Amino acid sequence: MTNANQPASSANGTASTTALAAGTAAPDFTLNSTLDKPLALSEYRGRPVILAFYPADWSPTCGDQLALYNEVLPEFQRHDARLIGISVDGKWCHKAYAEARNFRFPLLADFEPKGEIARTYGVYHAKNGTSERALFVIDGDGVIRWGYVAPAGVNPGADGILTALEALPVAAGARS
Repeated sequence: MTNANQPASSANGTASTTALAAGTAAPDFTLNSTLDKPLALSEYRGRPVILAFYPADWSPTCGDQLALYNEVLPEFQRHDARLIGISVDGKWCHKAYAEARNFRFPLLADFEPKGEIARTYGVYHAKNGTSERALFVIDGDGVIRWGYVAPAGVNPGADGILTALEALPVAAGARS
């Protein structure tokens, strides 16, 4: 887990040079969540949010990662947290992917301008034209409390997310 003075760490223990650090205000954004419905990060103010940037729909590692999150979604919700997946794929691709995999959380299209939100969070991989495999846990006040950047071919699992959620202060009335 990172603290407010450290950048998000990568899986090999080295710091990501650009990922937003814990303690940073999470930049707000609005992206398409379905074909006709935009979703803004600010809609979730007051509750924790997990941003899961991933390289591409339909890739084996991304599929495994998001399927795991779909399975542990009740654990995230136990912390009143909401999960949002983000990649540079378009809304039509997300729609087909989410339906095929039965995902119960939104996939947002960081499509045009390509990777704009990933760039804002410091996790755009310009060489590949995709986002990094990056995770951010944002508290109810909109502050990044934990971040992690994994190699593209490695499923980062859910343990770090759950540990970060456990470390968040309990809001009045939450986790009952």
